[in-house]
Amino acid sequence: MMSQIEATTADRIRLAGWVGLIVNLVLAVAKLIAGMVGHSHAVVADSIHSFTDIVTDLALILGVRYWTAPADDDHPHGHRRFETLITVFIGLMVAAAAVTIGVDAIGSLGAPSAPPSTIALAAALSSIVVKEALYRWTAKAGRTTGSPALMANAWHHRTDGLSSIPVAIAVAVAMIDHRLAVVDRIGAIIVALFILHAAFRIIRPAIDELVDAGAPSAHRAQLERLALDVDGVLAAHALRTRYIGSELAVDLHIEVDPRLSVADGFAIARRVKDSLLRHGPGVADVIVQLEPIQGNGQKD
Repeated sequence: MMSQIEATTADRIRLAGWVGLIVNLVLAVAKLIAGMVGHSHAVVADSIHSFTDIVTDLALILGVRYWTAPADDDHPHGHRRFETLITVFIGLMVAAAAVTIGVDAIGSLGAPSAPPSTIALAAALSSIVVKEALYRWTAKAGRTTGSPALMANAWHHRTDGLSSIPVAIAVAVAMIDHRLAVVDRIGAIIVALFILHAAFRIIRPAIDELVDAGAPSAHRAQLERLALDVDGVLAAHALRTRYIGSELAVDLHIEVDPRLSVADGFAIARRVKDSLLRHGPGVADVIVQLEPIQGNGQKD
């Protein structure tokens, strides 16, 4: 059965997903209508970005029940990689939105269009404010829960807000001088570049996790120091780390006095494991292998 802490974390992630979904649905529909009525290609493109946020919100709501499930016989290390897959999915959705917006905007650069109106500018400005507020709220929930997928979704919200800045500028310029209506299309292209950059920031760490990239060197040094600080540990080596979701799995070898009994040696290994789990940087699992000390048996 899911622990109380896991249940609370899942509930917070699910709540963030529902809040994001409702806000994005209202905002996407509003921007789509405003872009069409206000004759703004950039605002319509921006609404597409908001619609992709709805898909990723749904991915969070549906996915959290899987990655918070406890370990079982088929998944002895737990289900946190489902969260990584959700993060990759969010990144791919963001990238797909960028490509769609960019291709459409480039293809329509030479097409005639009416200049945008005030309603389009109002929609872009409102999007900046609303999505920045949603980013801050979601990012706080992401830091509290330690969820990479939730943080990825928070960044998706922020890119939606940031992409509305060039949209607002493009619409304002086109409104001031109707001969510069093409700037609205250029604004849509800039939006696409913003979104593509965000997709890279989301996908890169998730891919690193899927290929079992290790923890940063500072974290590895911290883990080794924690092991060496345990009484009875004379040396530590062969430290390996990998991420499972937002948590770290660690295995290492420790060297102890070969004259110790088996029970004493394993008691030291137990203390090393407890120390890494308690004080390590997001450590969820530790495997410690005992070895007799090599050399003179002196601890540095």
